[in-house]
Amino acid sequence: MTPASVGFQCPDDVRAGNAGVRQVRQAPLLQRAGRRFGAVTVSLIALNVAMFVATAVSAGLVGANPLDNQLSPLFARLAQIPVLVELGEDWRLVTAAFLHIGLVHLVLNMLALLVFGSELERQLGRWRYLAVYLVSLLGGAVALQLFGEPGRPVAGASAAIYGLLGGLAVVMLARREDLRGLLTLLAINVLISFLPGVSLLGHLGGLVAGFAATGVVVLARRRTELQVLGLMLLTALLVVVALTVSTLVVLG
Repeated sequence: MTPASVGFQCPDDVRAGNAGVRQVRQAPLLQRAGRRFGAVTVSLIALNVAMFVATAVSAGLVGANPLDNQLSPLFARLAQIPVLVELGEDWRLVTAAFLHIGLVHLVLNMLALLVFGSELERQLGRWRYLAVYLVSLLGGAVALQLFGEPGRPVAGASAAIYGLLGGLAVVMLARREDLRGLLTLLAINVLISFLPGVSLLGHLGGLVAGFAATGVVVLARRRTELQVLGLMLLTALLVVVALTVSTLVVLG
């Protein structure tokens, strides 16, 4: 018999009673993180981490230190190198935004994405936020194609993250909130962009593109079809500019 508050109970009766009680189950870690920080933000972070692991493994397979992942063949195949984009390797415009040079680069960018991305995702919603992110990374890539060094490899999510800062600025302007804190943060980050090895062009391109994309979303907030049309036109414009520059360079 099993002791109970009202006396003793038969073990078989206890087991039968427990069988009808619904057990509380804890959601998987990624699902809980998605609920707290935003599903798109968590997915983007997971993709960036997965790409870092892939390039680290690739580096190890060719005899390099895995932490020097920029030495891997996979990294070399996906990084943005303007001259190679001009020769037809257009995928580099997008894939480079999911690569990082070393663990510190990855961690800093992912922390920034977690902080700013989760807030903008909460403000805009999932698909609008994702659209702003993609337009921002394209903006940074196009700026590099227009004004960057032809043979210099560039990688990182920084352009897209700067776009998120531009997006937050638009949201705060629309709500007439105090921008001084955000502007101070932007000024500090722009100054950091002048350090050797940091892509100022990519950051500024992403910032402008993110500001413009979020502006489209905010101005057409009650018209989903206008939001979609505006974002598609902005994306098409960036792609056309990048491909036109590539074509003119090749023909020239």
